[in-house]
Amino acid sequence: MGCAPSIHVSQSGVIYCRDSDESNSPHQTTTISQGTAATLHGLFIKTDAAETIPSVITYQSRHSRNNSYRDRKENSGGHIRIEAETQTSHTSVKVLLVFAKEDSQSDAFWWACDRAGFRCNIARTPESAVECFLDKHHEIIVIDGRHSRYFDYGNHSFLSLYRPPDQEEPSVLPLLCAGFSRRFVENSSVSACYNELIQIEHGEVRCQFKLRACNSIFTALEHCQEAVEITSEDHIIQYVNPAFERMMGYHKGELIGKELTELPKSDKNRADLLDTINTCIKKGKEWQGIYFARKKSGDSIQQHVKITPVIGQGGKIRHFVAIKKPHIDNNNQVKCHSLRHRDRRKDSVDARSLSSRGSDAPSLQNRRYSSVARIHSMTIEAPITKVINIINAAQESSPVTVAEALDRVLEILRTTELYSPQLASKEDDPHTNDLVGGLMSDGLRRLSGNEYVFCKNMSQSQLAIPVTLNDVPPSIAEMLNDEECWEFNILDLEAATHKRPLTYLGLKIFTSFGVCEFLNCSEATLRSWLQLIEASYHSSNSYHNSTHAADVLHATAYFLRKERVKSSLDQLDEVAALIAATVHDVDHPGRTNSFLCNAGSELAILYNDTAVLESHHAALAFQLTVRDSKSNIFKNIDRNQFRTLRQAIIDMVLATEMTRHFEHVSKFVNSINKPMASVNSDCEGQANIRNSPENRLLIKRMLIKCADVANPCRPLELCIEWAGRISEEYFAQTDEEKRQGLPVVMPVFDRNTCSVPKSQISFIDYFITDMFDAWDAFASLPGLMEHLSENYKYWKNLDEMKCKSLRPPPPS
Repeated sequence: MGCAPSIHVSQSGVIYCRDSDESNSPHQTTTISQGTAATLHGLFIKTDAAETIPSVITYQSRHSRNNSYRDRKENSGGHIRIEAETQTSHTSVKVLLVFAKEDSQSDAFWWACDRAGFRCNIARTPESAVECFLDKHHEIIVIDGRHSRYFDYGNHSFLSLYRPPDQEEPSVLPLLCAGFSRRFVENSSVSACYNELIQIEHGEVRCQFKLRACNSIFTALEHCQEAVEITSEDHIIQYVNPAFERMMGYHKGELIGKELTELPKSDKNRADLLDTINTCIKKGKEWQGIYFARKKSGDSIQQHVKITPVIGQGGKIRHFVAIKKPHIDNNNQVKCHSLRHRDRRKDSVDARSLSSRGSDAPSLQNRRYSSVARIHSMTIEAPITKVINIINAAQESSPVTVAEALDRVLEILRTTELYSPQLASKEDDPHTNDLVGGLMSDGLRRLSGNEYVFCKNMSQSQLAIPVTLNDVPPSIAEMLNDEECWEFNILDLEAATHKRPLTYLGLKIFTSFGVCEFLNCSEATLRSWLQLIEASYHSSNSYHNSTHAADVLHATAYFLRKERVKSSLDQLDEVAALIAATVHDVDHPGRTNSFLCNAGSELAILYNDTAVLESHHAALAFQLTVRDSKSNIFKNIDRNQFRTLRQAIIDMVLATEMTRHFEHVSKFVNSINKPMASVNSDCEGQANIRNSPENRLLIKRMLIKCADVANPCRPLELCIEWAGRISEEYFAQTDEEKRQGLPVVMPVFDRNTCSVPKSQISFIDYFITDMFDAWDAFASLPGLMEHLSENYKYWKNLDEMKCKSLRPPPPS
């Protein structure tokens, strides 16, 4: 072999060995079974070897020269070779020896592979070499080009055999032009072959591993949700991932090759922020913080940015990697939870409040980038703005189907009726629709020339002579002894007091809660005030009279005595709740807000058709109270305490307006019940939740709301009576609407056709169940919930009997 052979390693690790002399090896040869005929071209192998690196390794031992494959033994000591720098590959190097016959050179490479811990295969023909390569995908291929009669390389000049005996070493240029980059002088020394293979492994092969690892890294970058930007040391953009494109609105072709200074800047950053960042990263230190960037659309976006310098050879900074994501204040994220459901309801409030919608148009994808873009640049954000920011950020990295659903969420958030469930068609449940129309709206349409002015009934027979609590008649005093029980019969008290239950019950309850002591007023003043307020209720109303006020006061006191409620509120809260319950419907005309708005009443005009009655009740209560010193229960408290107490009373009275019913219930559940359930075993944590000023406000609102509509939770006889009274009041309104030619806001409440059981079922399903489920979870009211269940069954049975009245027909 006295020639100067050459072994070439291409970018895929192919070695090409050439010599003019034949080798006379004493060893037997090993032949790989031939497959489909193929010509073994170095370029062909180089191209295919660059495609993949196998990740599954099967070790085979070299037991006999007669095996079809010669395989290396596992590296001694069991050490697994791991790529030193990138830690990206646990794959052993595989070597294919393509020799027409076995000789000392092929043996030298074989034992070198064995020493290096490489897996080795030997092929004898081009066809079998291609077959073996396609199966194993070797990293290094050694081709013996010394015996051209065994390997016909066609017209490829780099495979031609040329070795003049006494000439200089041939040029490698033809091999380089053919795609090869390395040659090996024939040497049958195992150590020489071993050194050559190790050099190849640490050079071209290890670079292959790194390049393949880079493919995986770039795949990860392409699919990660955070925006990634890579720049050179001169801040020239070299790479941005798809998340960056989505966030900023640019295409990568518009950015790559540009300097960062060429891109538009947001004017919301501090003037010295860029200098601060550059000073930090030029020292090789990482910088992270909040930064405002400007999108292609011109809108600013607040980002959390981390910039990391990448140190290259010689310790010089070669690149900067910036990771960016929209800045979100996690403490202001709003968690939405559904209310609890009971089997007795056909549908839940949450179910009715949602509506499904298919994909509207392809423009949804584009719209979600522009619909809330300017919100990002706001420096003063309302809570709803922060919610929309969170949703918009989620959309940026969401699939199209999720983005469409979030677009629907944004549309809902932009409406004003966030807490009002959407109803089915009127044909499905006319009772519920009419109840909502009558109780939750401020009127349907204005009819000119039809003004309604209700009479203020201030006389209510004869005002009673003031009495002390000790002077109450024995029969009434005996009734009042049971006022702490939920089953207390307010209708019996109404009869015994000649429709003046509020004064007597008020004296008893206010005294037990120490209201006079808190307000620093005399019992005589309190008596005068109670009588004045009771006289301002309309005794002619079948439902909204002083008996209803006394009933609500009783329920309020009952709730205030529950342990969890009591521990959540202070005495000022208790006094405010009792006063609010007493005055919450004062001077009620027996007509709904919708009626007053449609009739063009003075009150509707005064309060701009918004919470007309509730605003009137609160305002009149204070007007009546301060009008006469003899009945002014607030005259002895200081100004600051009065303002606090007044605000609490007004807030609770306004909370009884049904327009915001679902808002109050939802806030109570999500701000109190859900958080308390999450810290169930932490008493201190629960107390902190209950006692915050915001949550105490929600508790008071929920308390008076439940007290105001607690009739379905009363014992059955009381429930039936109250159902009859409210129905009669609605019947009278419908009669008057028809007489005056006003819109009939609750057509089902026609005394000739109305089914009282159906109306009660709808009212319980739509307004009562969810609210009392939530209130029971907080205050623990098992007795009330049992009454509610029994009363619901009663109305259901009547409805199934096709009975429209309050009671079943007598047996025939």
